Amino acid sequence: MTGRDAASRKGRQAAIVIAATGVLWVLAGLIGEKEGFSQQLRLVFDLAALAGFVFAFWLIFQYWRERQQNQG
Repeated sequence: MTGRDAASRKGRQAAIVIAATGVLWVLAGLIGEKEGFSQQLRLVFDLAALAGFVFAFWLIFQYWRERQQNQG
């Protein structure tokens, strides 16, 4: 696998993580409201979503660094 393929793979992975995290976060909020989840459980879902977005940020940073290395 070339450096360019690895960088593209990281970009696609970051996009999937962002999309999946957003969808699951919204679904957890809607289900939590409908089923009457406690505030503590809703906080757990919010923190899990935050962790997913931080992980996606880390993937984007790695993608950016790979592209910087491949340019020069």
